[in-house]
Amino acid sequence: MSVTIGPAGGQKFEGGVVGFIGLGVMGRSLAGHLLKAGYPLVVYSRTRASAEGAIAAGAQWAASPAELAPRCRLIFTMVGLPRDVEEVYLGPSGLLPKAAPGSLLVDLTTSTPALAQRIAETAAKRGILALDAPVTGGDVGARNAQLSIMVGGDAAAFVRAEPVLRLFGPTIVHHGSAGSGQHAKMCNQIMIACTMMGICEALAYAGGAGLDPQLLLKSTSGGGAASWSLQTLAPRILQGNFAPGFYVKHFCKDLAIALAAAKEMRLDLPGLALGEKLYRELAAAGHADDGTQALWKLYEAKLPKQN
Repeated sequence: MSVTIGPAGGQKFEGGVVGFIGLGVMGRSLAGHLLKAGYPLVVYSRTRASAEGAIAAGAQWAASPAELAPRCRLIFTMVGLPRDVEEVYLGPSGLLPKAAPGSLLVDLTTSTPALAQRIAETAAKRGILALDAPVTGGDVGARNAQLSIMVGGDAAAFVRAEPVLRLFGPTIVHHGSAGSGQHAKMCNQIMIACTMMGICEALAYAGGAGLDPQLLLKSTSGGGAASWSLQTLAPRILQGNFAPGFYVKHFCKDLAIALAAAKEMRLDLPGLALGEKLYRELAAAGHADDGTQALWKLYEAKLPKQN
């Protein structure tokens, strides 16, 4: 079953205290939305310093996922890599060994479909519900509660989580069984990678043709080439702003997941393969902690020298 839920409809989650694990670039904004909506919140992050803003705003601190789990009935996680997800959910100090039956766990991390399925299966054996719900929209989308959320897992669990997910963004789509949210996010990342390559090549071409890049963005942002990346990240390139809304190192992880899944499905996706290769080169060149728009640096380095 596929269901799309917009900002209207649904009831406030009444399951008690909410937990949030992972207060990075996007997670801290999402925790803030929960606090502003009046939810009692317990937080955990690998470094307490990253949680200080949420604690100052009224959140309670937990020393580990295992300590957080029994205190909450709805728990969101947003960590970095699949191995982090596995540790947070399945590790000895993780959520599943300690979460109460009837709890609902929602992973907002971009991870592997197979791990999402394993978490859901393990949770079900313990009477716990688990959803994979990766998001897209970057730091701006998280800050402005404008994320798109792609959900996989039990339909009833989705209905239960939806009122709170609406605090994070207006576009919430249930794609089907566990792992399907992660597959949808892979599609999203393939689109972004190919779009960013196109933006960088267009800017390189514009420079070669002597066009004003600002005027180019003005004329293309309202036409058939319009996209979130063009409107949000291309201006950052022109400003020399490569701060992360989404880290290159995490994008490399996502593209590697997508490429591996595509190979399992016997799909030949040359745009994805090239994007994964270029972003690996970018990370190896020292830009792993930059934002995805830093792909421009690879193109910039190959521009013809001006006389």
